Amino acid sequence: MSGTFVGMPAFPVAAREAVGDRTLRSNLRRATRTIRDKRARAVAELDDWAALREAGKQIKDHTLRHLDRYLVQVEETVTAAGGTVHWAADADEANEIVARLVEETDESEVVKVKSMATQEIALNEALEARGIHAYETDLAELIVQLGEDRPSHILVPAIHRNRGEIRDIFRSEMSEWGRPAPEGLTDTPAELAEAARLHLREKFLRAKVGISGANFVVAETGTLVVVESEGNGRMCLTLPETLISVVGIEKIVPRWQDLEVFLQTLPRSSTAERMNPYTSMWTGTTDEDGPRAFHLVLLDNGRTDTLADEVGRQALRCIRCSACLNVCPVYERAGGHAYGSVYPGPIGAILSPQLRGTGSEIDASLPYASSLCGACYEVCPVAIDIPEVLVHLRERVVQGGPAVRDGNRVVLKPAKGHAAERAAMRAAQWAFTHPGALRTGQRLASRTRRLHPRTLPGPGRAWSGSRDLPAVPAEPFRDWWQRTHGGKGGAK
Repeated sequence: MSGTFVGMPAFPVAAREAVGDRTLRSNLRRATRTIRDKRARAVAELDDWAALREAGKQIKDHTLRHLDRYLVQVEETVTAAGGTVHWAADADEANEIVARLVEETDESEVVKVKSMATQEIALNEALEARGIHAYETDLAELIVQLGEDRPSHILVPAIHRNRGEIRDIFRSEMSEWGRPAPEGLTDTPAELAEAARLHLREKFLRAKVGISGANFVVAETGTLVVVESEGNGRMCLTLPETLISVVGIEKIVPRWQDLEVFLQTLPRSSTAERMNPYTSMWTGTTDEDGPRAFHLVLLDNGRTDTLADEVGRQALRCIRCSACLNVCPVYERAGGHAYGSVYPGPIGAILSPQLRGTGSEIDASLPYASSLCGACYEVCPVAIDIPEVLVHLRERVVQGGPAVRDGNRVVLKPAKGHAAERAAMRAAQWAFTHPGALRTGQRLASRTRRLHPRTLPGPGRAWSGSRDLPAVPAEPFRDWWQRTHGGKGGAK
């Protein structure tokens, strides 16, 4: 999988730097708290929210169990509707397919509706290397692109920017990409939105090729669905003569009726709206309207490897709502860039290490980018137990073990830097299976408690650097129990 931000350090290093940026923390705190408060009110309006959540989980799990059948059905229905289906095993193959399709049109520019799949495979960079310019049309993605920045949030990629920063980016960079920003542009939201609208309008009207992702692909009909809030998506999907959609294979749902569930849970969980402002659906091509050619690129890029993991596969239920990011105390303080991936926050901490593997320093660190508070699981509209997967991946990082990589069963080696942790766990396992040794150790710890340091030495310093060591009681529980209840038949 592509998509690792080049030069990114492991999460603890990147997060430590981000936490020291007061402007970043202020931007994140204001935005995430506003979004999550509005989401809570929107969800509370539905008496059957728990049932919808369970329905979404069941639909996704059913689809993943029978993904082979539904993928074939998607190819059949899309082809029957006039589209062409392409299969991409990895990022390089997907980029080659898209670049070739664009070159066959003799065009050198494309407009894009927001797509995390194309960010995941670094499509823009691959097209640029072939002399093709890709223009982002989502407002937040436009800000990121103009600022030569990286996305930091699933729903609001420019969440780390405030209005003053956006105004400065528009003033200095818009003219290099097309229509310049209006004279005297201020940081009021209405003026910034109007500047973006004017800048993008000429690109919409000129572009012959559009590139999109999809929130859902309906196997029953071959229909693709994009939900968005600005209308830019509909411009990209209807005006160009050629439309290319790059979609992860996990985005399939079996039936049109299944959209009833997700079109209720997704907008409430993402933008805290009862209904998404723009829900665009298209099925193949028609002679009267829309693109004359439609290509669907179905992307694997580590997804079938993830599917092979009985615990980790639940990450593939994700519908990219970003609710988990907005409630995560770690994300709120560290921001999205620290995760080194287009998938930040709790979902990124479990998805990226599975799609990319845990061989790199940054991917081995991501399962630890969490307090395990469980808030992410509580708000997830498809009930992904993110803490469970985090613990599962931590075990993989420390212990290694069997896994599937590139379709092959392999045995992973433990990641570097965890020898002390493995030794400590082996020692704990031995102590818990030898009651006499455990009892002696507890008594020794109690009698020497005044000598205990406040922080741990060596590798343990990382643990005690952000939390207090628990105080050792004056008397072990076993001794207290024996003294107060021993021989009396138990507590009363």
